[in-house]
Amino acid sequence: MNQQRQSLTEMLGIKYPILQGGMAWISEHNLAAAVSNAGCLGIIAGGNLSPEDLLYEIRETRKLTSRPFGVNVMLLSPYAQEQIEIICRERVPVVTTGAGSPSSFIEKLKTAGTKVIPVVASSGLARRLERQGVDAVIAEGMEAGGHIGKVSTMVLVPAVVSATRIPVIAAGGIADGRGLAASLALGASGVQMGTRFICTTECRAHSRYKERILLSNELDTVVTGNSNGHPVRGFRNRLTRHIEELEKQGSGFEEIEKIAVGALKRAVENGDINDGSMMAGQSCGLIGEILDVSQLVQSIIDEAEETIRFLGGIKKW
Repeated sequence: MNQQRQSLTEMLGIKYPILQGGMAWISEHNLAAAVSNAGCLGIIAGGNLSPEDLLYEIRETRKLTSRPFGVNVMLLSPYAQEQIEIICRERVPVVTTGAGSPSSFIEKLKTAGTKVIPVVASSGLARRLERQGVDAVIAEGMEAGGHIGKVSTMVLVPAVVSATRIPVIAAGGIADGRGLAASLALGASGVQMGTRFICTTECRAHSRYKERILLSNELDTVVTGNSNGHPVRGFRNRLTRHIEELEKQGSGFEEIEKIAVGALKRAVENGDINDGSMMAGQSCGLIGEILDVSQLVQSIIDEAEETIRFLGGIKKW
């Protein structure tokens, strides 16, 4: 399968096939640059950043690294169109997208020389986007933190691999070298990790956010928003219990959204672990220490190579 696909590391100009997830309020220039300097692809989270703020993040990243990096664009953001314009003007090497289809932006981005890699939650969407010219796709399973789909990583990744001929990046529930090796066995060309990169020294997330991850197990996250079609995975706390009560009462998306506005920022910047949105994937149960990004990447690669050797294979990145 992978022999028919372009190497992800060659496509993106990186040493290791690892992308850092674009997590709103978390993935800023310090983290993105550190990940890129470690040989992976660091990604700035566009989120709801104003055009001016995104431009600042891009330029600050370039001060810290000469290596490729990317920007994640949340297509539901009111600034998405303006963010795309800045990305094209600044010649950002890679764009990942979420919360919608990037169809209307693909040609513009590729003309600017930017690789386009959307997050997909189904093989059908992956196939359609491949026809429209995207360079790769991120198959994100429901184990992931934040906004999620309905299919697990173990099923979604091989389904997308079978449906396409472009590189497939596995995401959701991956936090170590074993996950990287397993993803390659499923046919993926690489992985994207979000939650694991929160527990690094370069990540700006509040210490209480990081501590919550370190003290957790794989059962500590909950999914809210299923009733209104906007499922989100995060740590169980007072906010999620409030949302669950509203869902039981039949409240619509707009009413629930009112109490969720600003909740992620409160968690990340203020360490509000009770009423903040503590987004995290099920991989939280695999994370036991805070490391420098370079140490983390090396430990992932070493463990992946050891796992592959144990299984009788030889992997050249």
